[in-house]
Amino acid sequence: MEHGLLPHRLRAEHGSLLASSFPAASLAAGRKRHHFPSSSSVKIQNQFHSMSSLVLGASSTIRCEATEASVYRETVETINLDWDNLGFGLVPTDYMYISKCSQDGIFTKGELLRYGPIELSPSSGVLNYGQGLFEGLKAYKKEDGSILLFRPHENALRMRMGAERMCMPSPAVEQFLNAVKLTVLANKRWVPPTGKGSLYIRPLLFGSGTVLGLAPAPEYTFLIFVSPVGNYFKHRALYVYLCMITSEEVSYGKEQTNRWKYAFQEGLAPINLVVENEFHRAAPGGTGGVKTIGNYASVSELVTSVEQVLKAQKRAKENGYSDVLYLDSIHKKYLEEVSSCNIFVVKNNIISTPEIKGTILPGITRKSIIDVARGQGYQVEERLVSVEELLDADEVFCTGTAVVVSPVGSITYLGRKVEYKNSGIGVVSQQVYSSLTSLQMGLTEDKMGWTMKLN
Repeated sequence: MEHGLLPHRLRAEHGSLLASSFPAASLAAGRKRHHFPSSSSVKIQNQFHSMSSLVLGASSTIRCEATEASVYRETVETINLDWDNLGFGLVPTDYMYISKCSQDGIFTKGELLRYGPIELSPSSGVLNYGQGLFEGLKAYKKEDGSILLFRPHENALRMRMGAERMCMPSPAVEQFLNAVKLTVLANKRWVPPTGKGSLYIRPLLFGSGTVLGLAPAPEYTFLIFVSPVGNYFKHRALYVYLCMITSEEVSYGKEQTNRWKYAFQEGLAPINLVVENEFHRAAPGGTGGVKTIGNYASVSELVTSVEQVLKAQKRAKENGYSDVLYLDSIHKKYLEEVSSCNIFVVKNNIISTPEIKGTILPGITRKSIIDVARGQGYQVEERLVSVEELLDADEVFCTGTAVVVSPVGSITYLGRKVEYKNSGIGVVSQQVYSSLTSLQMGLTEDKMGWTMKLN
């Protein structure tokens, strides 16, 4: 599916869309929205694009109205960034998307505002009771200048699932998808060049209405911002070719080549993990299976203080570990998740990963890797995986939107350190990484129908 759309009007009055040369700094609370008469065109590129009306779908509780058709010009200003040395940190961009929802469950038509601070009451639901969700996905630039989104529909569905668990209304899938497209296109000059990284997209849904007693918030905000990123564990990134090339020619687009040009800088980055046997990320019956903000500040109902979790993370970093791997809270022997990614264990070419049972986030990259691996002939098992199997594995790797695929160089458990061959960069992790990233970047044919093209 291809999309080259930017609405000229996002609200009842005219919406604000400018990919301009304004500085991408945080703006004061008094910043202005930009509005234009419907007869005017906005100069943003030396090329005209026509567009059809965006029809945003409706559900039983959420209504999203259509936007007007328009014609606009687009001019892409040069971004002065060191694309070769992007880390995984926030780079303020031009625009963010915001939509509101009141007690009637109806989300307003969204609008693009300059990126900057937002107003939030001290008594808001998200600040008092942690009623909030977030998502994460990426956009990649192809050689022809078009932009690819990877499986955004899955993120939309996961947000709706999480919202139901957190007693929140959520935007319709159509509104989520169109909001992502609008935000990416409004910030398209921040998408890194091919092979230099990606544009990380962060949708948020949170209780912005005021509440004192324990109850769902009376108002909710759906917000999206973006930032160009490189590797999550940048300091150990390696340059790895996207595909193993044979003598056969590989065709993509109108070109044919027998060698990939790129050593993707967002490459395989071996990490060193420590197994946490005292604190736990989630408990049965809790919210470990949804992407709620509380899962990333604390671990579970069994832990009563955020300070304890931060202490575990800080202790791991101070001891030279990249991240923490958590065990289940009942038996304290089965693998669950790393702080922000899923984990896979390889033994005798059989790939195993913890099954989804409500305490583990159903990662979209995890789901994609399972399908890719099975398509390559690997046996993949979703089941309970013990820490003993981890220590005896041939290969271990993590998956997630931020890390994509990250091989594990070593595991430390109860003082025992196990190091994997080739710093953890095994055949399986290389193969699934190469296949997935080449698909995400549009270098191979998308037979799965996972990518969405934006012109």
